[in-house]
Amino acid sequence: MKEHIYYVYMVQSISRRALYIGMTSKLDRRIFQHKTHRFRGFTDDYNATRLVYIERYSEVSAAITREKQLKRWRREKKEWLIAQKNPHWKDLASEWFPHLCEETKGPSTP
Repeated sequence: MKEHIYYVYMVQSISRRALYIGMTSKLDRRIFQHKTHRFRGFTDDYNATRLVYIERYSEVSAAITREKQLKRWRREKKEWLIAQKNPHWKDLASEWFPHLCEETKGPSTP
C-alpha cells in the first residue's frame, strides 16, 4: 500500500504583504500552479508565489486540522512560525522550477 504525504504550506507575495496557507498531497504540482498563476483567486491576485513554509503529515485529517488552525492565527504568530524554520524567508521552491523563480524573487530573496 502506497504511503501518502500531505503538506500544509505557506506562500508569500513578492511584496511580503500577503500570506496564503494551503494543504495538498502534491506540493511540487501545487507550487507550480501558484508560480504560473494557473488558477484565479487570492494567490493570483496578490502574486503569492514564494514558498516560505512547509509541514508534512501522514494523515490527511491532521493536515486539514493544522491548516485550519494556522488560518485562525494572527499574522504575527504566522510570521514567528515561518521565521523559526526559515529565518531568511527564502523561497523553498526556488530550485524546483529555476526558469520560473527569477520572476518570483522578492525583497528578502537573495
